[in-house]
Amino acid sequence: MSTLWGSASPGFLAARFARLVEQLGGDAAAAKAHGQQRDLLAAIGKSEPATLNQVAAKVKRGAPAVSRAIDTLVRAGMVDRQADPANRRRLALRLTETGRERLNRAPAADASLEGRMGKLAQSELRALERGIEILERLPR
Repeated sequence: MSTLWGSASPGFLAARFARLVEQLGGDAAAAKAHGQQRDLLAAIGKSEPATLNQVAAKVKRGAPAVSRAIDTLVRAGMVDRQADPANRRRLALRLTETGRERLNRAPAADASLEGRMGKLAQSELRALERGIEILERLPR
């Protein structure tokens, strides 16, 4: 199933990558949701006390969508939302201890992948790291 290095189209590579994600991690939709959740937690953690607009700008999503996602994080006990003492119309967002733990912990699906990747040579790990860096720079 391999092709010559560098001769594959972006569409072919995207399809191969999607299949590989399914094989390695299972549910791509769940992985995407967890990734978005981690992005929100990271954005809040970097700007504590963060405002909704700051978080929305960092994750490049609209304030209404971010507000709904923050509601979910508050209900899950990962984010604390309080009125800002300096401006009562503004809400200050902070990570709870649970939110910090979630942000710093690898997702469960990644644990088995981590074990398999631990068997790779350092040169292979560096190549994967470079590939991930490239994928992370792709426009969304």
